[in-house]
Amino acid sequence: MSNNVVITIARQYGSGGREIGEKTAELLKIPTYDKELITMASQGSNIHETVLEKADETAANSLLYTLAMGSNMFGAAHLGSYNLPINDKLFILQSDVIREIAEKESAIIIGRCGDYVLRNNPNRLSVFIYADLEIRKKRVEERHPELKPSEILDVINKTDRRRTSYYNFYTGGKWGKYDNYHLALDSGKLGIDTCAKIIADAAQLLMNK
Repeated sequence: MSNNVVITIARQYGSGGREIGEKTAELLKIPTYDKELITMASQGSNIHETVLEKADETAANSLLYTLAMGSNMFGAAHLGSYNLPINDKLFILQSDVIREIAEKESAIIIGRCGDYVLRNNPNRLSVFIYADLEIRKKRVEERHPELKPSEILDVINKTDRRRTSYYNFYTGGKWGKYDNYHLALDSGKLGIDTCAKIIADAAQLLMNK
C-alpha cells in the first residue's frame, strides 16, 4: 500500500486554515490544492472555468440523490448527459480530481468536503481549523481593510453558513462535527505556525508507518 498521506483541511472563515495548509505543505514539501481544483475540474470537463468558479463550495437547490448511487455513474465524460445543477457537476468533478490526487501523491486539500470524499482512504488525515470570533474578525480586517466592522461580521457569518450548507448538503453529515476529523485545532490559541507543525508531525508519523 502507498504511504502517500492526503491532508484535508476544513476551516472557519478567518481562522487561517488556508495559510496553515500552505505552511504545512512547505514543511512536508508537498503540494496544496485549493482553487487549483476548479481549474483541474474544468480541464476534465467541457465546462468553462469561470462558470465553475461561481458555483465553488456552494450547494445546489435540489437534492443530489443520485450521488448516493456512486460517483462512477457520473464520470466527468458523462456529466453532460444528466440535467444536474452546475453546483452538483462541480462537486462530482472535484471529487474525482481529489481521489485521483490521493492515488498519485501526498498532498493537502483545502475544503471541498475532502474528508468526506476520501472517507474510505486509510491514508487520509482530516483537520478542522477554528478560532474565536474576535480573532477571526481581526484576520479578516487585516486581509480586507476596505470592509467596515459590521461588514466583516456579515462576511464571516455568511461564509461559514455557506460552507456549512455545502458540506451538510453533499455529505449528509455536519460540518465541524468533531468525529469527522482526526485533528481539531484552535489557530487563535496555538498560532498559525504551531498548527502547521502539529499537522506536519502527525502526517509524518502516518507516512512512516
